[in-house]
Amino acid sequence: MNNGSTRSSEEVSLKAVKITDSFWSGYQKLVKEVVLPYQWEVMNDRVPEAEPSHVIKNLRIAAGLEDGEFYGFFFQDTDLAKWLEAVAYILETYPDPELEKLADEAIDLVEKAQQPDGYLNTYFTIKKKGKRWTNLYECHELYTAGHFIEAGVAYYQATGKRKLLDIVCRFADYIDTVFGPEPGKLQAYDGHQEIELALVKLYKVTGEKRYLELSKFFLDERGKEPFYFEIEWEKRGKVSEWNNSTDEKYSPGQNRQYNQTHLPVREQKEAVGHAVRLLYMLTGMADVAKEYNDKSLLQACRNLWENIVTRQMYITGGIGSTSIGEAFTFDYDLPNDTIYAETCASIGLITFAHRMLQIENKSVYADVIEKALYNIIIGSMAKDGKHYFYVNPLEVFPEASEKNPIKRHVKPRRQKWYSCACCPPNLARLIASLGLYIFTKNSDTLFIHQYAACEAELEVAGSKIKVVQESAYPWNGEIKIGIVSDVQKEFNIALRIPGWCRKYSVDLNGNKLEADNLLKEGYLYIRNVWSGNDQIHLVLDMPVEMMEANPLVRANAGKVALQRGPVVYCIEEEDNGDNLSALSILTEPEVDYDPELFGGVHVIKIKGYRRLNDGWENKLYKPAGSKYKPVNIKAIPYYLWGNRTPGEMMVWIRRAGNEID
Repeated sequence: MNNGSTRSSEEVSLKAVKITDSFWSGYQKLVKEVVLPYQWEVMNDRVPEAEPSHVIKNLRIAAGLEDGEFYGFFFQDTDLAKWLEAVAYILETYPDPELEKLADEAIDLVEKAQQPDGYLNTYFTIKKKGKRWTNLYECHELYTAGHFIEAGVAYYQATGKRKLLDIVCRFADYIDTVFGPEPGKLQAYDGHQEIELALVKLYKVTGEKRYLELSKFFLDERGKEPFYFEIEWEKRGKVSEWNNSTDEKYSPGQNRQYNQTHLPVREQKEAVGHAVRLLYMLTGMADVAKEYNDKSLLQACRNLWENIVTRQMYITGGIGSTSIGEAFTFDYDLPNDTIYAETCASIGLITFAHRMLQIENKSVYADVIEKALYNIIIGSMAKDGKHYFYVNPLEVFPEASEKNPIKRHVKPRRQKWYSCACCPPNLARLIASLGLYIFTKNSDTLFIHQYAACEAELEVAGSKIKVVQESAYPWNGEIKIGIVSDVQKEFNIALRIPGWCRKYSVDLNGNKLEADNLLKEGYLYIRNVWSGNDQIHLVLDMPVEMMEANPLVRANAGKVALQRGPVVYCIEEEDNGDNLSALSILTEPEVDYDPELFGGVHVIKIKGYRRLNDGWENKLYKPAGSKYKPVNIKAIPYYLWGNRTPGEMMVWIRRAGNEID
């Protein structure tokens, strides 16, 4: 009998979950021991040949501790805010007195830089004094505030220390005096969404409902007429902050889709504009929809989710098809070589999916989290933890990246840092907080969304239990879950069956269960009186699959991608020679373990053909009739590409048709 729970669920505290998985614990250790110290050095401008940061110096200048000029983007402060949030998540699971001391010193500096009325933003404190809130369209003031708020909440939850939380509460209180529906306040919102989701977090930790109401206000205002950004543009003399231009092409009304102001948020049904902004907005919308039980807001979230994941998402979990505006374009437009797929956009997709998963117990949300985690997210950082991708392509030809202007944003190697460095610290905070994404729970069900070896001490249905998950995921689909309880208690354990899995089996304490009768919205609900030490054994079949794209995705016509479990594969020049476009593959893939590659990794070997250059001397075109030779093709996990000699890379590969020996 299916006793599936339809009620919403709640996030499990990060302190309750300890990841023991060899795959993910390695990444968290890398963040703790390498990434966070490295990023701290970058923010202090102590890494040779890296893009200058000036983040710490800006704060010191704003605090009156040294003289100088502001350097960087209007939102430069957010690099430190996200870094502090990542530190908080690490401290919550891996206490480190030295790291905590470093963070405390940074927080002391933030406190000194905060203005007497609570305002906190070094760009407007140093460079644009007296110009607060005059250019919300371009200058990211509330976006920056949102990231500091997230950091303040996370650091308080991790350490119990209130200093940063008090700083951001003072800032939020000040913002509440500036914005709102009341006469004399600004009926406005930020050009870059973020404050909305942050204020909900602040409400949850403080219980101060004004923060929740302000979040809802910002969402409700967006897209209203008269268009606030045009009014603001007129007031400041029609001058763009980006280039000091008065050209009308920079008018906010020229492209209202860019920051999702073309319609009120409840009326939006297609993903348009800047991808990160949309996903941060959707995360806030889901938060507010849940808190207010707002059905129209939730339906808008569902509509946009459906459009993104069924028409505008890459197989790796990347989103955003064009570098122009870092944006969505239109349904099924998913080019592989001019792709954008910013790391931050996929992080936003994960946070949105996580919020929706707490509203609706549907595995599609956890499936997308998994897809992005195992492909885009860990692929955007090098194995050394010190180099990063901002853009995550599915096809790379280094010469084109160098010489073709429309492909210059596509890099064949990761960079030490970026002038706009939103992605590296964002990546750090996500990996550090991974324990938040494994479980959720409600009064009678524990949901297991992600499979990774871990231990968790939780309370479900009023009973304290210990959950021990063992697996070699993502390389093996066998998962063992132990439930240890001191008292007998009846409730559900809901196991996600991934969307990629076609065949599976499950048993409880050695007794096979009729899985099909337990399945609801992608979860197997196992209801049992749990007592003592119960064991669940789940086996997910994990063959290599040749994936096709919808025929409307023109870029992938006649091509396939290799996928095994949640892991998408690619081919690189290092293993297969140059001109990867000359390769085509057959349908006989096999998995092989390569102990020498990246310390040991599962690769895919497959037979195929290479189109030869014979007869093409001094010819650009000739009648069809090329010659082919059989070759062995080797594919590696996509997330590992670019860690060796820079060269070509390809995810979507031509499928063999009329090739001959």
